[in-house]
Amino acid sequence: MKNNNLHLYFLLFSLVAFGQLQKRNEFFNLSTVGKKIMVYTSADSTKLRITPTKNLYFSTAMQPLETEISIFVNPEKSFQTFMGIGGAITDASAEVFSKMSANQQKEFINAYYSQEKGIGYSLLRTTIHSSDFSTNSYTYVKDNDKDLNTFDISHDKQFRIPIIKQAIKATAGKLTIYASPWSPPAFMKSNGSMLKGGFLLPEYYASWAFYFTKFVKAYEKEGIPIWGITIQNEPMATQSWESCIYTAEAERDFLKNFLGPTMENEGLGDKKIVVWDHNRDLISQRANVIFSDPEASKYAWGIGFHWYETWTGGEPMFDNVQNVFESYPTKNILFTEGCVEKFDSKKYQLWKNGERYGNSMINDFNSGTIGWTDWNVLLDQNGGPNHVSNFCFAPIHFDTSTKQLIYTPSYYYIGHFSKFIHSGAIRIGSSVSRSCLQSTSFLNKDGKIATIVMNQTNKKITYNLYLENHKTTIEIPAHAIQTLVY
Repeated sequence: MKNNNLHLYFLLFSLVAFGQLQKRNEFFNLSTVGKKIMVYTSADSTKLRITPTKNLYFSTAMQPLETEISIFVNPEKSFQTFMGIGGAITDASAEVFSKMSANQQKEFINAYYSQEKGIGYSLLRTTIHSSDFSTNSYTYVKDNDKDLNTFDISHDKQFRIPIIKQAIKATAGKLTIYASPWSPPAFMKSNGSMLKGGFLLPEYYASWAFYFTKFVKAYEKEGIPIWGITIQNEPMATQSWESCIYTAEAERDFLKNFLGPTMENEGLGDKKIVVWDHNRDLISQRANVIFSDPEASKYAWGIGFHWYETWTGGEPMFDNVQNVFESYPTKNILFTEGCVEKFDSKKYQLWKNGERYGNSMINDFNSGTIGWTDWNVLLDQNGGPNHVSNFCFAPIHFDTSTKQLIYTPSYYYIGHFSKFIHSGAIRIGSSVSRSCLQSTSFLNKDGKIATIVMNQTNKKITYNLYLENHKTTIEIPAHAIQTLVY
């Protein structure tokens, strides 16, 4: 009798479960069958640049075959919430911008910050006083002013603050802005210079922490809301330009004992503090040291990283980002800087520069990154200005001699993400059956999915897009990137 009851129980359970599944599938079918898929494409050796190329529809699918190339999207598996994508407005970017005509400035601002006319940037990084992408080194205080009585951001009012205000206006105030220092003032450092590394002297910890708060308040007084700060740009790199070294323990203790408490005491406890702000290679070690200390960790919103670990000759270390994502699920991961190094004007349209962006963005997002910030939004025909000749590429250049705006492939690759993934979107399950393609997917708040697909091969590829038991078939050209919106 007990066995009969048990069998009856399992029968009833199975019928209920099947009915729930059928109802869910019926709902799913109603929202998928006949649903339009808009395809946007950018491809090498063509004129396609985020160009609408196809309108497709889902149909009922059979079991996929191993001989087919397929992308499988699963909205029921969700991961991190998307913050945004953007770039840095440096002194260099601002000075080049000032040399444009009014119409060119309008075109430039729209190209980055308009959702309709451009690629919809929503993040902005800027510097706390000078970086290498300034025409000279400077700070906001006079030498040896430990009490910061001479603090003054007048330098930034000439070029940088005006362009930032235009960017804010173009996004209707929905621009998330954060700032990073490249070095404390020379008198606060062990080497007596803003350049070539050195470290922050302990007797200036309190003063330097207060400097951050002075910056935030001064910028906000100018109408520029500051969302957060990073503690130090590239704290393990001794550079020929502005730089400063922090070991993991030193950064932890500065955050725990000085910066965190000072921000709170100055009424800025709501501002986000990002640690590390350097390459993927040592990101796990930095996270382990800082996030494992409860008193330091409570002040850290998350961790930032760059993509330059390849300078040692290795490949990008995406797995290290994944390790931090899995190890510290309550912390946020933000890509804070990347650019194509070693500027050469003959390579403005080098397609693989754009592919470097696509490869990094897909892998970084799939590894748990919530936001992605490019380096300079604008540079001149020399890849500067830069006061130590560390010239590089930007997605857009302005030739001050010919007065031409130059859009590079990197601009379009970034746009395939920033234009279609919106703040608050959720990354969802997305996998590819062949290594010839890369992909990531996000579910926007309006219910639309954006799936980005990249083909770095020399051949066009036909692939299937699967959404549960429905699919469509798409062709992507050689060396191309597509965004599918559905």
